Amino acid sequence: MNHVVLIGRLVRDPELRYTPQGVAVGSFTLAVDRPFTNSQGEREADFIDVVVWRKLAETIAQHLQKGRLVAVQGRLQIRSYEDRDGNRRKAAEVVAHEVRFLDYRKREDGDDYDPFADDGEGSVPF
Repeated sequence: MNHVVLIGRLVRDPELRYTPQGVAVGSFTLAVDRPFTNSQGEREADFIDVVVWRKLAETIAQHLQKGRLVAVQGRLQIRSYEDRDGNRRKAAEVVAHEVRFLDYRKREDGDDYDPFADDGEGSVPF
């Protein structure tokens, strides 16, 4: 079984690219707090790379930005690649099949944006 569930905040805005076949692929990094404090009493975080595909990638690129709180479900993937110096490297990432937005983004006027409110602007739930 390979199932990962994470809750964290985006470290930077998501990146959206397209494969040569036109398939959308997005990526972002989540800061996920560890459930304990270190010897100085501070909470540390892990920075986990997440990859999303197709419509989910486009939706995330459109609606998420740095600092947003999300829940991610997916699978852990370990891939190998060759760096610029010709060395073999491994990278761990979560390939997400579901991303839930756990907070509201701010409107330009500073108010919270509730995607479920009927504000007459044609908003739809994400």
